[in-house]
Amino acid sequence: MGSKNRNLALGLFAFAVFLISGVKSWTGEIHGRVVCDVCADSSIGPEDHVLEGAEVAVLCITKSGEVVNYQAFTNTKGIYTVAETMPESDRWDACLARPISSFHDHCNHLGEGSTGVKFTYNRPSGHFHTVRPFVYRPTSAPTYCI
Repeated sequence: MGSKNRNLALGLFAFAVFLISGVKSWTGEIHGRVVCDVCADSSIGPEDHVLEGAEVAVLCITKSGEVVNYQAFTNTKGIYTVAETMPESDRWDACLARPISSFHDHCNHLGEGSTGVKFTYNRPSGHFHTVRPFVYRPTSAPTYCI
């Protein structure tokens, strides 16, 4: 019985040291959309649609100088999400999001201005940053677009 009490006391002591150490966690989230601009008119309209399964890379530099690289794929709504919880001192400082591939034969040419987005990440823990949509276009626009 004495051994159990000693283990309990040691466990509580270790937990108290962790709490007192002041290590605060921070959670960041980045998300955006990938869209097929069917008419290649640089505007999102009713003929355009989201691209499921498109690949996006997000590279971030932390406040401590570490470089972290994430890979994400869009869901059925064309949205990708990258999120991580880390110590406050290691939180993201600046990031670059860029499209990698659309995996759709009919819409796989990267639109103008969709090569990547650099941004400073200064959101508080639990808040997210939304990246503007990345746009792919078909090789040639359908006749109804002309």
